[in-house]
Amino acid sequence: QGSKMANDTEKSKLSKNLMKMKFMQRKQKSDDREKLEEEQQRVIDEEHWVLDIPELKKLESRYEIVDSYVPCEDLKYGRFSFQGFNPAIEKIAQSLEAAKEEEASEAKEKEDGVSDDEMARRYEAIVGTIQKKFRKKRHRNSTGEEPQVKKKKKKFLKPKED
Repeated sequence: QGSKMANDTEKSKLSKNLMKMKFMQRKQKSDDREKLEEEQQRVIDEEHWVLDIPELKKLESRYEIVDSYVPCEDLKYGRFSFQGFNPAIEKIAQSLEAAKEEEASEAKEKEDGVSDDEMARRYEAIVGTIQKKFRKKRHRNSTGEEPQVKKKKKKFLKPKED
């Protein structure tokens, strides 16, 4: 109610002639109409019943709703400029195209690339095989890495006579 009194004192300071002008009368009518609507809304809100039921949580949709068909059609930048008609638009389009190419190349590199750990394992394996290849025969067996066991040749066994 303190603000209501402040409004009344401000309005009382205005002259009679100013208050008789049409735009001032329209403003006052609209203010009165708003106050009446607010009062009616408050009365309606007070009359409504309230249920003490916990609110149901809104289920999240499994679907993404997009208002535009641009992602579905895989369209390019929205505005175009040809033959230098609008250089600012052409610069923006070039920068977006460069960013897309960079993302694609990074994705391709990540897909085809080899991690540091995997590279180290491959290098160790290659070095080991090359060292084995160039060892001399006498040093191969002396290291004792893979002792060669001579396999016995299987012979044909004669059946026993009873």
